[in-house]
Amino acid sequence: MTDPVLTDELIAAHGLNPDEYARILEIIGREPTFTELGIFSAMWNEHCSYKSSKKWLRTLPTSGPQVICGPGENAGVVDIGDGQAVIFKMESHNHPSYIEPYQGAATGVGGILRDVFTMGARPIAAMNALSFGEPTHPNTPHLVRGVVEGIGGYGNAFGVPTVGGEVRFHRAYNGNCLVNAFAAGLADADKIFYSAASGVGMPVVYLGAKTGRDGVGGATMASAEFDDTIEEKRPTVQVGDPFTEKRLLEACLELMDSGAVISIQDMGAAGLTCSAVEMGDKGRLGIKLHLDHVPQRETGMTAYEMMLSESQERMLMVLKPEKEAEARAIFEKWDLDFAIVGETIAEDRFLILHGNEVKADLPLSELSSSAPEYDRPWVAPPAPDALGDIPEISAMDALRTLITSPSYAHKAWVWEQYDTQVMADTIRTPGLGAGVVRVHGTDKALAFTSDVTPRYVRANPVEGGKQAVAEAYRNLSAVGALPLATTDNLNFGNPEKPEIMGQFVGAIRGIGEACAALDMPIVSGNVSLYNETDGQPILPTPTIGAVGLVAHLDEIIGGLPEEGDLALVIGESEGHLGQSALLAEAFGIEAGDAPPVDLESERRNGTFLRDNRALVKAATDLSDGGLALAAFEMAEAAGLGVKLDIRDLPSLFGEDQARYLIACSFDQAEALMVAAGAAGVTLAMVGRFGGDAVALGGEAAPLAELSALYRSAFATAILAV
Repeated sequence: MTDPVLTDELIAAHGLNPDEYARILEIIGREPTFTELGIFSAMWNEHCSYKSSKKWLRTLPTSGPQVICGPGENAGVVDIGDGQAVIFKMESHNHPSYIEPYQGAATGVGGILRDVFTMGARPIAAMNALSFGEPTHPNTPHLVRGVVEGIGGYGNAFGVPTVGGEVRFHRAYNGNCLVNAFAAGLADADKIFYSAASGVGMPVVYLGAKTGRDGVGGATMASAEFDDTIEEKRPTVQVGDPFTEKRLLEACLELMDSGAVISIQDMGAAGLTCSAVEMGDKGRLGIKLHLDHVPQRETGMTAYEMMLSESQERMLMVLKPEKEAEARAIFEKWDLDFAIVGETIAEDRFLILHGNEVKADLPLSELSSSAPEYDRPWVAPPAPDALGDIPEISAMDALRTLITSPSYAHKAWVWEQYDTQVMADTIRTPGLGAGVVRVHGTDKALAFTSDVTPRYVRANPVEGGKQAVAEAYRNLSAVGALPLATTDNLNFGNPEKPEIMGQFVGAIRGIGEACAALDMPIVSGNVSLYNETDGQPILPTPTIGAVGLVAHLDEIIGGLPEEGDLALVIGESEGHLGQSALLAEAFGIEAGDAPPVDLESERRNGTFLRDNRALVKAATDLSDGGLALAAFEMAEAAGLGVKLDIRDLPSLFGEDQARYLIACSFDQAEALMVAAGAAGVTLAMVGRFGGDAVALGGEAAPLAELSALYRSAFATAILAV
């Protein structure tokens, strides 16, 4: 097949601007072949190169005594003691999920699972953070149903429990939903596998499923805004097969035990191109590939298609040659392809052969290390509108508004479609804060959460970035876990717009300050930019995934309130209503500043809760909806009523930070008051759990009535359209 002529239009369609194309000509000293153009496009797009964000990502804290491997590998690795490590990462599949929600979400799950097990870890937990447009928008119900089914269909069949996450709705996501997928796995700390190739003349081996045309150009598509040509992008969405992925997991872990692996890399974004280049570049070696040997499920595939295909369930490995027969036997046993498709070479070359032709011959190191890096101009976002007078609403009507909003209603419709108990180690399922999974065969547990409040980030990127980390810290502390480390999924609009870049810069600053202050370094992550449609950006959504350690199962705070228990709040309450859920949901008001985050208070109050966990039956952090929503959720989960002694709206629904609601007996409360005084922590009694009514602001309503609204609102909103 003859290569097409490289016109300006074709170059632009590959996401390369004139300056970048001129740089390619300078590097190779000639016009690239069509395959070479595709390779540069894949390696230099935003999704793979982080060309707009690298400068700022370098400012994040990424190290600590608990960190075994920080950013730069497939996933982060953190020590959890006893010779064990937790490996985790979060990644986006936003654009594919908007185009084709089931497969977009399913392959997002598959990709993040491969990131974890390619490092030698067996996956033990998954989460997802989902952002959709208004429930009344014609696309939203279709997207919600497809995404949730895709996550469940892949994760359930693969056999990993989904233990947490979040779902939000806002008009800013009408044209761009967000699907952020998280996975964590366990491995022996001395048996971690990395991606850097080593040794000259070592075989490069293709593992897993066959290559097809699905996903060709997916990474480039993910680095562009949407417009009215969106339907033309459907072929760039990959198709997943969780049963093949399960076999690939078992085969890879068995292969790793055999001692055959020098380095290994999953084929994710940009497929064979990115995996081969990353392995070679990290090992300072060249790679020669013979595409005739690539297992294919379609006929007549070109070199361009094979190099850029994002077909799922595939790995690339550098193999110890003496182990070839043993390694091949493992993959044949699992009915997976095993093919030697190339070799490592001493020269700095990425040499692609197909038939008797050289389809690409490029300096390999230039594909990665010479990728463009931009210092985009940015401006700090303008101050948000002043809050002004708060419209009148009764406390009970305010609560009803929140619990019937799809963003805050009970999410059982979502997580009941996920297998939360597979592997039989899940201790705390979705719906009650952080998920908790036992470390199999031990008395330890790991807690997982993902958090961000996009309204805060838009109003004040620095405070919003801090708050995302602080809320993750609180969610882990509320189940008794010591926060260990974080992963980020930074979802923003077009970075070429200074105001969007300003959101990004501010959020990074806030995230960095909070991670440093709370000893939660960033060990992995993902940047997703150009989340815009027809020039309309999403809310800035820097999702924080966090992992915490419970040293012994007895230390989990996992109970529910009991009849007669007291309700106490840890932390200062001043009634901050700026950017609050109450104003947004009840009145459509998104004004005022984000709540300020005092990181010293966050650390002090979280430490106090963990240190005194023996005196606490149940705990939750206070965030969206403030005390009123948190008290209702805690009581409703226990099937109890609750009476709050507070009457004013700001104190009930304010979203001041560094706060927890706890339930305990009278005697426990007395002991906690003494401990709080000694620790310099504010602790106040705010009410009591019990009975069959919810009382706040001087009003009361039957728990049964409110519970019925709370548990039906989500499905009603999504299924009714």
